[in-house]
Amino acid sequence: MRTITAAAVLVAAMSGAANANTLENVTKRGTIKCSSTVGTPGFAIPDKSGKYTGLDIDFCRAIAAAIFGDPEKISIIPLSAAARFTALQTGEVDVLFNTTTWTLGREATNGILFAGVNYYDGQGIMVRSGEIQSAKELNGATICTNQGSTTELNLTDFFRINKLKNEIVAYSSQEEAAQAYQAGRCDAFSSDRSVLYAFRTKLTEPEKHTILNETLSKEPLGLSVRQGDDQWYNVVKWAAYVLHAAEEFGLTSANIAETASTTANPNILRLVGKEGKLGAALGLPNEWAYNIVLKVGSYAEVFERNIGKDSPLKIKRGINASWKDGGLHYAPPIR
Repeated sequence: MRTITAAAVLVAAMSGAANANTLENVTKRGTIKCSSTVGTPGFAIPDKSGKYTGLDIDFCRAIAAAIFGDPEKISIIPLSAAARFTALQTGEVDVLFNTTTWTLGREATNGILFAGVNYYDGQGIMVRSGEIQSAKELNGATICTNQGSTTELNLTDFFRINKLKNEIVAYSSQEEAAQAYQAGRCDAFSSDRSVLYAFRTKLTEPEKHTILNETLSKEPLGLSVRQGDDQWYNVVKWAAYVLHAAEEFGLTSANIAETASTTANPNILRLVGKEGKLGAALGLPNEWAYNIVLKVGSYAEVFERNIGKDSPLKIKRGINASWKDGGLHYAPPIR
């Protein structure tokens, strides 16, 4: 957690004023700059050539598709948890991801606005299989986590509520925390449950590690922008909502071209730019949403290929399903 200071407020205000026309700057530059973690499987991970893929990366690609019609016009900038908010404030990045939890404190003290949730998560704890069955058995344990996240406070709250004592050892990144856990320097590793599933796949013997059933917190992971630029906030927010709207309408990257040419559904016609001028209202081409779905896909496609059934993580949709299937994801009307 960061303490608010007059200097921090001034930096945020100055950076917001200096970057008040982000869409224009991005268009002139020819790329959108998105942050990522230094490497979280399923969300943002570089391959051998250095190219990043993942759920967060696909959301960045969706914004690029909306603006340029080309999802590859992106620059991915890996940041530590401690550096991420300053990087957004100062214009080093245009959109912040970094598996960042949406909280009141972060919006109120960091000069940012969250433009939606791309994954509903919760904090968990991973331990060596067979040792314990509940987080309440971790009295006196050493727990590894990463600095600059909500994880430390959540751990402190959980063990305070349950009148347990432990030692929290915070590392500069999730990777360092996971490596310390694997090396035996701590009894448990705590982070968002999705992160634990991701890093368990990277351990030497994944089957020897268990993620406990308790969920310690709500962790809505989202994408955020600087305060003070309403147009850019709307572009980013609605680009994200298009992914959910596409799933609601049954649209995919494979069928949208045919559907756009044959449908009589006015909701879809507006989405693909054949009725109305919604693109112009955002300062975008009228086919902005069509390009997102055609070149990136629906949220279902993005989810399954990165962290779901078509990925090594095999995470089930659960609460990250569409509202039509009992989940929490819901796109406001695009009209």
